[in-house]
Order: sequence, then structure tokens, then C-alpha cells
Amino acid sequence: MKIFRSYSEVSACVGQEVAVTDWITITQEQVNLFAQATGDHQWIHVDPERAKAGPFGAPIAHGFLTLSLIPRFFESGLSIEGARMGVNYGLNKVRFTSPVPVGSRVRARLTLQAAEPLAPDGMQMTWLVTVEREGSDKPVCVAESLARNYGAKP
Repeated sequence: MKIFRSYSEVSACVGQEVAVTDWITITQEQVNLFAQATGDHQWIHVDPERAKAGPFGAPIAHGFLTLSLIPRFFESGLSIEGARMGVNYGLNKVRFTSPVPVGSRVRARLTLQAAEPLAPDGMQMTWLVTVEREGSDKPVCVAESLARNYGAKP
């Protein structure tokens, strides 16, 4: 985990890969719960038997499930000391570039693209989040994520 002690330390990392997270295993239970929460019950996700005969040979995670892991990746990948809160400010661009078969392990590479001060005591950061699947050369998701933090030292 990368620990920043101030916003100036964050700003010094613009253009750099800051963290690579630990692996997370995607389970069928996660996929089923995500389907239940979102109403997306497409067979390619929730019917393992039918999915075996489908285009990927197994059930795959929803793209939005993969995207929803971004906060978990940030929590495990970096910390800004003194920040009293952080919020998701949105996304500029998202691509699901490869499927995530159930049972796969994924992790994220977090690259800081921009850091801008927010008055009176905050910072907006633009992160390139590249989610990769173990054993694959191609990322499964690439997203430009905007995060805001408040309360840390300048």
C-alpha cells in the first residue's frame, strides 16, 4: 500500500504508477449477488451450465461488477494520511476490454494522471485504473476514475 503524508506527496506522483493491488478472486456467489442487486440476470453471468456452452466456456462477471471493485482497489492500494473523507467524483472513460470468467483473480494498477487542489482543504485526482486478470496479457477493464479527498495536509 502506498501511503501519502500530504497532498504535495500526491502531486509529486502525477504521471506515475502509484500502486498495484493484491489479487481478488471473482466468485459465482459475487456474480449472483451483483445480478440480484442490479437486476441483470443474463445467463452468461448466472447460469453456469448454459454458460459452459457459451462463447467464453464459463460464466463471466458483469463488466459493471468489475468496475464496482474500483473503491476496493483504492482502499487496499493507497491512503492519504489525515484525509477525513474521500468520495468518488465519477468516471471520464471506461472500457471492458476482456471478459472475467468466474474463478479468475483480478487486481488493479493505479496510475495518477492529474492532481488538482480543491479549496479549502481538498484535492481532486484523476486515476487511470487498469484492471488485469491473472494469466492474461490483456486488461479486463480500463477506467479513468475521478476521486476527491478532503482534510489532509497540503
